[in-house]
Amino acid sequence: MKVYQDESRSFKERAKALVAEMTLEEKVFQTLHWAAAIERLDIKAYNWWNEALHGVARAGVATVFPQAIGLAAAFDEDMMEEVGDHVSTEGRAKFNMQQKYGDTDIYKGLTFWAPNVNIFRDPRWGRGHETYGEDPYLTSRLGVRFIEGMQGKDEKYLKVAACAKHFAVHSGPEDVRHSFNAEVSKQDLFETYLPAFKACVQEAKVEAVMGAYNRTNGEACCGSKTLLQDILRDKWGFDGHVTSDCWAIKDFHEGHGVTSSPVESVALAMNSGCDLNCGHIYVNLLEAVKQGLVSEDTLTRAVERLYVSKMRLGIFDAPEHVPYNTIDYSEVDSKEQKEFNLRVAKKTLCLLKNENATLPLDKSKLKTVGVIGPNANNRKALIGNYEGTASEYITVLEGIQEYLGDDVRVRYSEGCHLFKDKVSGLGQVNDRIAEVRAVCDESDVIIAVMGLDSGLEGEEGDQGNEFASGDKPNLELPGLQNTVLQEIYASGKPVVLVLLSGSALAFPWAEEHIPAIVQAWYPGAQGGRAVAQMLFGEYSPEGKLPVTFYRTTEELPAFTDYNMKGRTYRYMENEALYPFGYGLGYTEFDVTDVSLSASEIAKDGSITVTATVENKGAYDGAETVQVYVKAKEVVGAPHYQLKGLKKVAVAKGESMTVELVLKDTAFALYDSDANLVLNEGTYEVFVGSSQPDSRSIALTGKKPQSFSVICRKKEILE
Repeated sequence: MKVYQDESRSFKERAKALVAEMTLEEKVFQTLHWAAAIERLDIKAYNWWNEALHGVARAGVATVFPQAIGLAAAFDEDMMEEVGDHVSTEGRAKFNMQQKYGDTDIYKGLTFWAPNVNIFRDPRWGRGHETYGEDPYLTSRLGVRFIEGMQGKDEKYLKVAACAKHFAVHSGPEDVRHSFNAEVSKQDLFETYLPAFKACVQEAKVEAVMGAYNRTNGEACCGSKTLLQDILRDKWGFDGHVTSDCWAIKDFHEGHGVTSSPVESVALAMNSGCDLNCGHIYVNLLEAVKQGLVSEDTLTRAVERLYVSKMRLGIFDAPEHVPYNTIDYSEVDSKEQKEFNLRVAKKTLCLLKNENATLPLDKSKLKTVGVIGPNANNRKALIGNYEGTASEYITVLEGIQEYLGDDVRVRYSEGCHLFKDKVSGLGQVNDRIAEVRAVCDESDVIIAVMGLDSGLEGEEGDQGNEFASGDKPNLELPGLQNTVLQEIYASGKPVVLVLLSGSALAFPWAEEHIPAIVQAWYPGAQGGRAVAQMLFGEYSPEGKLPVTFYRTTEELPAFTDYNMKGRTYRYMENEALYPFGYGLGYTEFDVTDVSLSASEIAKDGSITVTATVENKGAYDGAETVQVYVKAKEVVGAPHYQLKGLKKVAVAKGESMTVELVLKDTAFALYDSDANLVLNEGTYEVFVGSSQPDSRSIALTGKKPQSFSVICRKKEILE
């Protein structure tokens, strides 16, 4: 038995021994995402590129969960770990099936390039719906728990390998990402852009990290010594492998101009610690080694890291020794998966406005319901991007039709094209307006289903993307949607607006005039059922906004400005249309009996926050206790920052006590030299069901309780 075959040895020992058997050329071809077979060593071909942002993607049928931004809106850490566990179960089941039939194609491996933990700093960014929103703390918590669900809890083997992407300081614009230099201060870098990556590495032990396309402060991210070596490996102790984004390394010479040739580019990437190339440019490593630009030892170390990951997945061990090899293909798209998906979708919906208790609708009092809008029957608006193939898609229209059955008539009109000025190419402008009026006339209530889909916001180069290379040019409802909405309102019938989008929109007219507004995100393949059941009162909505909804595009800083000043709830100066952390329900919760275990904080100390959540309404429901911290005496500090959350389900008439722990780091801030400092002075702690801004208080009618905490001595924590 050779060393690499000895399962009693460590994975690092075995990987080192196996890679030592490879030739230079064999090692080079193992650094490509389509790693070639090495038959003499019994190594199968392996494709590293797989996706699982919100379900196993791009490889046939799998459960399509709500898009990541919708998952974030649940504000539910436990749910995120469950989602990760369900996704990885299907991932293993599909892998086991594919291996049985000798399928080693792209999207067929166990290395999934998710989650995306970039900060959604600007609502115009097309890929923002792949993220968990604008807040570093929320993104950290959800990213960690998703990874833990994905990678599993076996002491020896990974269920699948997750990947935190895109490292780092990456959030548009999409059309210049191959040449763009994101300039950021050390303070913003460590305070905003890096915390989620740090948590994924140090807490979740994520197996892989993907570099970004752009430059950060002049260094191409996939070849950045600062990011990949100084911070990721030296400062944080990352021990997994690094992959490039796809074809990002050729941008070094073609877009960024930091190198002059493919050979120089691969040398920069490899020497900086990028182990795997999504693409094929790493074939130039053969020449780079021959020219002395990369040492063979550096290449060997990269391949060893890759093989440790493969060994942790159990690929080289006796099948019966790897517990996940028993996951059967029957787990994919099962009844249980669909039921879980529906439960998840219900948690993601955000009720933004409900004037005069317009919702829930009473089915027994309705004869005809009108459903109008370009997203009412739009499958693409269910799923977002990086999606799998569902065996069943339930649009909002279909969900309403299914729910109402034969008891209530449903009339439907597309209303208008999603973004063009007519539906039919040969028609006149606004060619569905007569139908809209007819549906309104016949209906007792109108459900308007508007918004965006992944053809309007997404990644540069996405098929069908016709808006600004994936980014949004502004925050308005595109095309004639607002015109049609005003026509619906003019009918005098009650109106409910359901928005399907992956990002914040600005709709001040609707906010003023439409009595009920729901933000449904891209709610997944079961999304239409979740929306319908919520509209008709089968459950109380519980989602909270993971991003700020601004009033205008004009108040935003320049899209290319990565300074956080004026951005997100932490630094914005204007009042939000709808604030981060906000969301209504059909039941009424009170957060009472709040107490803090101490009124002083010191290095290595912590404070326990205790609160009672009481459900005083008529529905069972769930509430998220949110804890925010403000450094009152630190110049330039955020207004306040989310530093604790706990989602609890509470039956009507009952209450529950929750505890949250604020460590010393919850009060600390990074300074201009990237030191994490616990500053001397007074801090304010806010505990409630929203952030403590005046807009949230006005919308909810509830004010978070506040407490003062003192730090008597300045301390540097890291």
